[in-house]
Amino acid sequence: MVAFGTSGLRGLATDLLAGPGYAHAAAFATRLIASGQASPGDVVLVGMDRRDSSPQLSRQAVLALNRAGLKVENCGILPTPALALRSLDIAAAAIMVTGSHIPADRNGLKFYRPDGEIDKADEAAITAGALAVATAGAAGAAEEVELPAVDPRARDAYVDRYLSVFPRDLLEGLRIGIYRHSSVAADIVTDLVQALGGDAVPLGGSDGFVAIDTEAIDPGTAARLAAWTREHRLDALLSTDGDGDRPLVVDETGRMARGDALGAVSARFLKADVVVTPVSSNPGIGARLGFDVIRTRIGSPYVIEGMAYARSKGYERIVGFEANGGLLLGTEASIGTATLDALATRDSVLPMLCALAAGHEAGVGLARLFDDLALPVCLSGRIENFARADSDRLMAWLRASDANLDNFVEGLGVVSYVDETDGLQIHLRDGSMLHLRPSGNAPEMRCYASSPDEARAAGLLRSGLERISDFRNQVGGDRN
Repeated sequence: MVAFGTSGLRGLATDLLAGPGYAHAAAFATRLIASGQASPGDVVLVGMDRRDSSPQLSRQAVLALNRAGLKVENCGILPTPALALRSLDIAAAAIMVTGSHIPADRNGLKFYRPDGEIDKADEAAITAGALAVATAGAAGAAEEVELPAVDPRARDAYVDRYLSVFPRDLLEGLRIGIYRHSSVAADIVTDLVQALGGDAVPLGGSDGFVAIDTEAIDPGTAARLAAWTREHRLDALLSTDGDGDRPLVVDETGRMARGDALGAVSARFLKADVVVTPVSSNPGIGARLGFDVIRTRIGSPYVIEGMAYARSKGYERIVGFEANGGLLLGTEASIGTATLDALATRDSVLPMLCALAAGHEAGVGLARLFDDLALPVCLSGRIENFARADSDRLMAWLRASDANLDNFVEGLGVVSYVDETDGLQIHLRDGSMLHLRPSGNAPEMRCYASSPDEARAAGLLRSGLERISDFRNQVGGDRN
């Protein structure tokens, strides 16, 4: 199945390469021209991640764009936010070939108009247009298409964006580990750490694609990151997901920082007057931290809509972030005497550098910086290979009656109220919370838990995941 999720088109690579990848790129080109956002002869940017399927899917996108009369600037392998920055800088549309953090056998396309990410109306139009595109022979024809030579300007501008605002001695005396795996941002993060005075320590490179989900790091990877931190005496360890729009930060004690805590630290450093963040972010993030909060559904398109709403309400310093740590800058921001332009797409590098700069400014390590937020403990997990049909059955059953909901949480606490902004966020009378939500871009069921007490949060998450699995087993769910 190929479909739009929380952010971009996703599906099995084999399905995308069988025609739908080409069809959606062609429909995007049609949408651009029909809406007056591009004309024949205009340039569209194309970038990709390191999946085995990405070069062929990129060729299909290039073929579709060329057939629509559009030229292509091949930005090569680079972070999604770097492509988005170049897109905005030259007012050109863009396609990023990436499946982000999802498994290696999957892939996707992320579309940008000349003014930023496409919205849900664009998604509907592209979906309808793709159905009308004749794809016969398109996959085979793309085999003959050569990608243009890589143009380095998108990558270079992204690096310069941060070197122009952060002091060159920011990381002086610090040892920073770089977990490379298959991240498109590994070289860029290494270059930035070194340029800002730090000692970059490369760790864990991989020839194959590694699916890193910054919201659900497996225990084995977490233990390895902590061990590297101790072994190499690191002040921090940095990484990203596959396409470089979600950060992974480990403090000097070997503890991973949650993405929403990283976002909160960044928002304070950037002196935000409002934060826009989904309901899955830590419930303790609020006015106590020095800014107003607008909560949205999960996914960058909704955060972008929320930031537009914040501008309409007169806010001047707008920061958005998701629980995965991806930071969106809704307005320009001041860093020292320098000004950083807005970039309303998920970015991994800015929150990393904001956290390190905030620690430098306060004279404390990252562990103290995050602890001082005094947020409730939030944990997240997922069950992979959980069919969407099973997710829908579970959510429908929980919504069918209060008795079903009480049965699901029996022994975990008493339900206080339920927030259905996105999925089911079950608030309990002791101040704890359990949040169930089907993934919008992969066959997975997500579970989040929050409590002032770490053991209580861990127990809620464990029980939530077990009960989700039990429900599927009881109804004889589809494991494909």
